[in-house]
Amino acid sequence: MSSREARKALLEEAAQIVTVDRNNQYGEPEDTFHRIALLWSVYVGTLVTKADVANMMILMKVARLSTNPHHRDSWLDVAGYAACGWSTAVDDVTAPS
Repeated sequence: MSSREARKALLEEAAQIVTVDRNNQYGEPEDTFHRIALLWSVYVGTLVTKADVANMMILMKVARLSTNPHHRDSWLDVAGYAACGWSTAVDDVTAPS
């Protein structure tokens, strides 16, 4: 498999996970990120946003990748969290005030 094919395959799998598989199990990721943000805000005593949740989940995966950069699932998760983070940013901009 070429580098381009490998990138495409990973992104297609991430798309499947964040648009079908996980949605069927847990609902919309933006809703889950909102619930996580509420819980984390109380726990740390400061406001945590949905985008913060996506960023911190990516950072957790980066920490794991620093130990094992060949772990494909962590790269897959980073792609998925990035897509979900982007959608939360879009939601925040387009949400009615």
